[in-house]
Amino acid sequence: MNKRTAYINTQFKVREKEDTQDLILSGYFIKFDEETEIWDGYYEKIDKSAIDKSINDLDVRALFNHDTSLVLGRTTNKTLNLTVDDTGVKGEILINKDDPMAVGVFARVKRGDISGCSFGFIPTEIDTIIREDSTLDIIKGLELLEVSPCTFPAYPQTEISARKKEFVDNKKQRLEQRKKQFKEKYNG
Repeated sequence: MNKRTAYINTQFKVREKEDTQDLILSGYFIKFDEETEIWDGYYEKIDKSAIDKSINDLDVRALFNHDTSLVLGRTTNKTLNLTVDDTGVKGEILINKDDPMAVGVFARVKRGDISGCSFGFIPTEIDTIIREDSTLDIIKGLELLEVSPCTFPAYPQTEISARKKEFVDNKKQRLEQRKKQFKEKYNG
C-alpha cells in the first residue's frame, strides 16, 4: 500500500496570467478515497461525501505550512478559490505581490522546492474499520479550516505525534478530542 499518497502525490503548479500579471498557485489540497498512513497502523481516508460543493461559502484560508501567521489567501475575499470534483478539492491561490513572504512561497513552488499540499480540518463524521493489523478512519464529514502548500505534506509531524497520543479506541471520544485540538489551534 502506498503511504501518504493522498497528500504527497498532490502537486502544485504555478502560472502567471499574462493579461494581469497575477501569480497563481494551483493544485489539489485533498484527494478523495486514497488512504494515508498517519502513523504506524493508523490510516485515514477522505470520502467524497465529506466535502460539500458549496465550499467557497465557507471562510477557508490558504496558509503556508499550516502557519496561521502566513496567510496566502482566503475564500471570503476571493483570493482563494476552491472547487470540488471527482478527484478531490482543487484550489487556486492568488498571490499578493506586495507580500514578500507570499512571493517567496510562489518562487519556491515554481522552482520545485515545495510540491506538496495539505489541509487542516475538524472531522464531523467518521466511520472506523478495525483491520487485522491496522485501523482505518474514513472521514465522511468534515469542517475545512485551511489548505496549505507544504514542505512536508500529510500533516505536520507535530500534529501527527499529538494525534497519536490522543488516539483512543472510542470513536466519539476521539472525534471530540480532534475537534477541541483544531478549535484551539485555529480559534485560539
